[in-house]
Amino acid sequence: MSAIKLYRHPLSGHSHRVEAQLSLLGLAAEIIDVDLMSGAQKHPEFLSKNSFGQVPAIDDGDVTISDSNAILVYLASKYDNDRTWYPRGLEEQAEVQRFLSVAAGKIAFGPAAARLVNVFGAGLDHKTAIATSHGILALLDAHLEGRNWLATNKPTIADTANYAYIAHAPEGDVSLEAYPNIRAWIKRFVSLKGFVAFTATPVGLAA
Repeated sequence: MSAIKLYRHPLSGHSHRVEAQLSLLGLAAEIIDVDLMSGAQKHPEFLSKNSFGQVPAIDDGDVTISDSNAILVYLASKYDNDRTWYPRGLEEQAEVQRFLSVAAGKIAFGPAAARLVNVFGAGLDHKTAIATSHGILALLDAHLEGRNWLATNKPTIADTANYAYIAHAPEGDVSLEAYPNIRAWIKRFVSLKGFVAFTATPVGLAA
């Protein structure tokens, strides 16, 4: 099988979701960096991969998939023979999807948005993003009481989707000090075989 091509930006948590999942599944990947600062994501060549002009996207042979969570579902469904990363059971799938929605919702508007302000200088409401962050982190910390993983009793793409922006929340001035269950969950995730680190940025509380 030829390597899957991943179009990404190294500081994009959405891109890291896919890069991490590829590695966790033991899949060979050709990493292609997209220069967001120069607007490469808006060029016709990349728009043919994702008409929304956003990273990440993948080419798997003749198949092109965009949107990080959609890619996670695709990879886990196609390449995880044990189907633990995206289980076959409907109830388990529903639970995974619930946390993919968290990643696309409160995590995107909370820790991800707060980090965007500090890392990329995004013109977003930093105070609101920080407040949103602590609201969802408190809920997740309570959810993880007595649990190892977000959706099932094994790591799933729900964990992959939420990891980067939560683990790097301090870069957006969001402290994880009050969330011991989240910190323990992060340690478990980074200990998984095949884990690849997300590029750290020395800003905010991580400076």
